[in-house]
Amino acid sequence: MTATNGTYETPAPASASAARTESATPHSAAGFGTLAVHAGAPHDPVTGAVIESISLSTTYAQSSLGKPLGIYEYSRSSNPNRDNFETAVAALEKAKYALAFSSGSATTAVILQSLPQGAHVISVSDVYGGTHRYFTKVANAHGVDVTFTNEIEADIKGFIQENTKLVWIETPSNPTLKLVNIRAVAEEAHRHGITVVVDNTFLSPYIQNPLELGADIVVHSVTKYINGHSDVIMGVAAVNDEGLRERLAFLQNAIGAVPSAFDAWLAHRGLKTLHLRARQANANAAAIAQVLESSPHVISVNYPGLDSHPHRAVALKQHRDGMGGGMLSFRVRGGAVGAERFCQATRIFTLAESLGGVESLVEVPAAMTHAGIPHEKRERVGIFDDLIRVSCGVEDTEDLVKDVLQALEDAVKYSAQASNGVNGHNGVNGVNGHSDVNGFNGRNDVNGVNGHNDANGVNGRSDINGVNGHNDINGAINH
Repeated sequence: MTATNGTYETPAPASASAARTESATPHSAAGFGTLAVHAGAPHDPVTGAVIESISLSTTYAQSSLGKPLGIYEYSRSSNPNRDNFETAVAALEKAKYALAFSSGSATTAVILQSLPQGAHVISVSDVYGGTHRYFTKVANAHGVDVTFTNEIEADIKGFIQENTKLVWIETPSNPTLKLVNIRAVAEEAHRHGITVVVDNTFLSPYIQNPLELGADIVVHSVTKYINGHSDVIMGVAAVNDEGLRERLAFLQNAIGAVPSAFDAWLAHRGLKTLHLRARQANANAAAIAQVLESSPHVISVNYPGLDSHPHRAVALKQHRDGMGGGMLSFRVRGGAVGAERFCQATRIFTLAESLGGVESLVEVPAAMTHAGIPHEKRERVGIFDDLIRVSCGVEDTEDLVKDVLQALEDAVKYSAQASNGVNGHNGVNGVNGHSDVNGFNGRNDVNGVNGHNDANGVNGRSDINGVNGHNDINGAINH
């Protein structure tokens, strides 16, 4: 990237790849899997290496003043690994350009930073918690005002102001899996010259391509499905408009919110198997959603692949083969207690934030990813305390279904017992105590007064005489 009168001109990623290889990038008409494996993956012209090397150098030699030996000067501005990754993402999103950032949140920040002071943004209400935080706590500090709506298709026309510059869509939304008709929103926004951004993280480029549906910018938290291995923090934006690309590329360099060469290399490696992982995650989520929908222990299921989903018709139009994706959420009977117990009782699913990795995860948004959103606002968009979000990995479907069913039974049983106790716990003769009569998780608190009598405790906790600082026969909170 070279400086010219205060602006930055970046070579298109494809030209960077061409400078380092004689092999051609697959034609854009190639299938998704072929593009995933080969796009942006030049063979080393010297060694013939099939997999690119990691280019860790921060600076590049010049033959004379201002004349680099190659196309690179300084790694913040551009780097071979980042260029290759950006080329690959652009191919999969059917975009002309892609720009990689240090995180999904950094991608959001750069896009918002590109707006003029005093700009107005319209956004769907149930966005990722980090996006909501940026919109409400950071963007307003430089004069950008955001209006949230739970029905953007119906509300957009009435919410557009003279200073509206951007519409922000997440579809499916996080964590309620609501869908937005991208084309309908884009057509209305474009009538007023407004840029449309779609966060495509929940589906990945394999299932949905928002640029083909009218969006101007598509963003991803690369951390999730694109990388897919829970070992990289990174973001990306893809565009077709050269002006948009130049504006975002300038900020990418000026702000310096760029990924390391190693992260770009890892994410590119992960992207090569995206189509395989997305298919299995989708198959797992579809099977689990069907099982949950038929369970008497479940209040409701949010999954776009179900015929019962209110926006199923949108999924059939916008998603590859009408797929629902690898994410779902559901409300469990038993309230917040039941939701927490479910997450603790799973044996294959891990209780953790994030999504889109090869491993399956569960979380409670109200207490974790979306805890920063006020309670009333959360519930208005369907984020209740009993809502559980599920990210399906690539494990065997049958194993995941069995795990969900046993955790569901455990959660409902536990919450029913808890509802009969004092302060939310079934303390047999217990005052503020916990009665796991058979010592479940090592707590048999038959006569516990604010304490734990772990006489038969599993997990190595037998605290009759106050081992490990617990004096729990008639103990008074000695933890």
